[in-house]
Amino acid sequence: MDAKKRDKALCILFGALFAVGFMLCVCLPKDRYSESERRMLAPMPQLSAGNVWSGRFMADFEEYATDAFPFRDGFRRVKALMARHVFDRQDNNGIYEADGYLAAVEYPMNEASLTRAAERFRYLCEKYLTEDNRVYLCVIPDKNCFLAKESGHLSMDYTDFERKMEGLLDFAACISIADLLEKEDYYRTDTHWRQERIADVAGRLAQEMGAEISADYEIHTVEEDFYGVYYGQAALPLAPDKLQYMTSGEIRAMTAYDWQNGKEMPIYDLEKAVGRDPYEMFLSGSLSLLTIQNPHAQTDRKLVLFRDSFGSSIAPLLAEGYAQVDLVDIRYIQPDYLGQFVDFENCDVLFLYSTLVLNHSDTLR
Repeated sequence: MDAKKRDKALCILFGALFAVGFMLCVCLPKDRYSESERRMLAPMPQLSAGNVWSGRFMADFEEYATDAFPFRDGFRRVKALMARHVFDRQDNNGIYEADGYLAAVEYPMNEASLTRAAERFRYLCEKYLTEDNRVYLCVIPDKNCFLAKESGHLSMDYTDFERKMEGLLDFAACISIADLLEKEDYYRTDTHWRQERIADVAGRLAQEMGAEISADYEIHTVEEDFYGVYYGQAALPLAPDKLQYMTSGEIRAMTAYDWQNGKEMPIYDLEKAVGRDPYEMFLSGSLSLLTIQNPHAQTDRKLVLFRDSFGSSIAPLLAEGYAQVDLVDIRYIQPDYLGQFVDFENCDVLFLYSTLVLNHSDTLR
């Protein structure tokens, strides 16, 4: 084949591929939500003279075209494998794999964010607490604490991180748990820790707060595979995790009330274990405000737990040591409203937050 015929054939092939791709983009149904990435996809922008003139239409259309591209997840996986095995990139979309675990790059330490978090916690204490309250702080290290340095990724000094938070919250007693944790205590494909592996963490927290909890639990396994939030973001073909949860006679007798939606709810919602985010089976995820009642408690003590999503799986274990536990997530509720729902009189108060939230405290209200 001479050069002219070859060039003509390449042009025809390119044109055919372009036409097929265009028809697929137009004709195939469009998803509104990405199950793998757990996010809403960009909608088709509105075509108007104002949008076109301002340039916003083309900017929004570029995002829409990227999200609506046919076989998008397949191409994302090819890109991830090429980046890792061909171009030897250390991460893909900010997610890296090390020793079979996925983690998000978290660096550097944002001291201004730590200061802001401490100011929000101090505001809560000054507004609602008295000298009769016992106040505690616990910082939960994320998986990078156990993966980053060994795999050659940038890593914060987590000991220094905890020390700085302790210094900023001089009104709270710091309970350190980093020595009890290792990478195996976290899901391989998700952000969170595994409930079946943190009984010792719950035990230390309870002991330091002067509460007594059981160490005798039944472990149950959810049949469905668990693909965590990092799985879709990394687009790498890794084996799924398994969700397990722990029960006891006391936990089975507990009741929980969701103030956000005004209804009672289960401690473990097994329907959510097969939903978009299976980790939400633990107390239905990151609700703004809920209350756990323990009718079998050997005490009348109460705990107010200011927490992020890590608190959802450890709260049922801590609740064994209290008659009532109020879980508050100030990412979703204004602190000024808490006095209408939470009785802070003579209760224990625990600020239990992961380094991921403390290092990005703009999410706290």
